Order: sequence, then structure tokens, then C-alpha cells
Amino acid sequence: MSVRMHIPGVSDLTAENKSPFVYNQWYVAALSKEIDDQPLARTLLNEPVVMFRDGDGEVSALADRCCHKALPLSAGLVEAGGIRCGYHGLLFNGAGQCIEIPGQAIIPKRAMVKSYPLQERDGLIWIWFGDEQTPQPTCDAPNYPVHNDPNYVWDGDVYHYQAPYQLIHDNLLDLSHLGYVHLKTIGGDAKIHMNADMKTTTEGDSVTVVRHMPNVTPPPTYSAAFPFKGPIDRWQEIDFQVTHLKIWTGGADVGSCDLNDPNRGGFHLKGFHGITPESETTSHYLWTMATNPALERESVLQKVIDQTAFTFDEDKVVIENQYRNMKQFGNQPMISIHVDSGANRARLIMERLRTQPA
Repeated sequence: MSVRMHIPGVSDLTAENKSPFVYNQWYVAALSKEIDDQPLARTLLNEPVVMFRDGDGEVSALADRCCHKALPLSAGLVEAGGIRCGYHGLLFNGAGQCIEIPGQAIIPKRAMVKSYPLQERDGLIWIWFGDEQTPQPTCDAPNYPVHNDPNYVWDGDVYHYQAPYQLIHDNLLDLSHLGYVHLKTIGGDAKIHMNADMKTTTEGDSVTVVRHMPNVTPPPTYSAAFPFKGPIDRWQEIDFQVTHLKIWTGGADVGSCDLNDPNRGGFHLKGFHGITPESETTSHYLWTMATNPALERESVLQKVIDQTAFTFDEDKVVIENQYRNMKQFGNQPMISIHVDSGANRARLIMERLRTQPA
């Protein structure tokens, strides 16, 4: 079957009422560990934002532009009361209000910058992007209790992609590529990956892909982190949401547990993948990986994080090369095969939700 795919940067949007992004959503803006006593600048959904942590430890996000002479606020200094512009010293609090102008007692009412709703949960900073009718959140940001589970240790990092966000969605929803792209880490026999028992379901705005591979040789990353006795029963569970994905993969000694049991044992990798557009053609990829080592927790975690980063480096090369080639060849049709079912369903959801904000 051939499919046509909109290629950002190659052709105009397919319909005038379509936006490149989905609004009225919580997006991952940063990892908590990224925001300390220095401002953090990041463009999100084409909007330049500066994030900072005040003297009480609260994180705020403002438009990265001083209302006086337009210097980026991220070029200034973080203080206990907010962020101070590095040009003339105007001080803005977390709500975007100017609370001090050096040498001037009266502060104009218009001395303010746009602020964005933020929530910090489970080591993640979430930012609300609403349309004009919904500037304030209609719900709390998602929680991710894995980060607070004492059975797991975790860490993460941030990648910048020269590629549209939906190509990253495609990659994460199709783990059949592991056998070809990630031979040195989480891969394995390519034929086994391509022929895995796979079930794809859709519910509302989410897609779930479950893949089972019984009685297979553990890949290098698994063997380095867990004392398997021999072949393993392996699973991959992908939960796609509009702004992020949760992927639980792992393996257990053959026959030692039911792969449908949510409390199964064995070696676990629980990945969080926040895919936040920077622009229509560039993306931020904020990820964490949690694992459940029985012994030497910190050293095993470091191995897992190093291997995960190496794996994501490989994915980044593939996706950016893919996008460059898509632009070179133009908006030509591409075929769809059986492993694309999750990605195709996710694209239909995103297409439906990408209505132009009023």
C-alpha cells in the first residue's frame, strides 16, 4: 500500500485550517535537573521561552523578550525574585510582571511579558500550549510515577533533532528497526524483530503497540545489565500520547513469567520520551530511562544510560538522514508495511487534532 506523507519544509500544509502542531496540550519543556540558578532558553512550538527557578524553588516560563528593548531575558540573571534583564536591569517575576526598574519608582502597567502555565512533576517540567480560547490548562500535567518508584533508578538527557517531530514518533512506534539499527545494544536477530507477535490498538487519542518475542538471545545491553541464565522471553510495550510516549521493554528467563502480567519479573527498561516540536522542521527529544537492577544499582544504571544514549545517537543519525532525503526527493509517495500500523494510527490522530488555533 502506498501512503502520502506531508513533508514539512517541502510543501505547504495540506489544508488551510491545519496547524503544524496540536494545541491545548501539556508538552515537556525540560527535565527538572536542567533548571538551576541559570536561565534556560528553549524554542517550543515556534515560541522562544526562558525558564528559571526562583528563590523558593518554583519554576517559571516567560516569553524570552524584555518588553523594554527586546533583549532576550535568557541573557540576564536569575535572582530570588525572578529574572533580571541584562540590558537595563528590569526585574520580572514568574507571572511576567515587572517588579523593579532600577532608578525609576513608577512601573508602567504595560511593563510585563507573557507567562506560560508550568507544572513540575516527577522530575519533568511540563508547559501548557493552548489556543486563544484555552490559554489556561484544562487538566493537570501527566504524572510519571516510575520516577518515584523505589524499585527503579533513572536518569535522562535532551536531544535536538534537525527533523520534524512526527518522524521521531514513527521511529518509536516501530521497534522492528532494532534488529538493523541497534545491533550493538538493544537489537538482536532482525528476522525475529520483524516477525514479532504484535498487537496494535487505539483508544481515544492514544495508540498502544505490544510486541512479544519468546525464547530469543538477550541483546548486549540486556546481558551487560542482568544475569540471565540463557535465552529470554522478551517484550516491548509502547504507549503513544499526543506529546509523549512511554515504552516498557525488557526480558525474563524463558518460561519464568507471563508476558501479559504487569508485575512480571526479569530485566526492565522503562523509557519516557517527550517529543516537543521546536519548529515545524526541528524538534526537542527529552528522554529518561529507568531500570530495576537487583545489585550495583548505580553502576548498572550508568551502563544502561550510556547504552541508551548510544542507541539514541544511532536513531538520530537515521532520522536526520531520512528527513534530508525526504526533502531531496520531494513529496513522493511511500509504501506502508505491517510494522507501520502504530505509526500510521498515531499520524491519523495528529492529523485530526492539528486544527488551526483561533
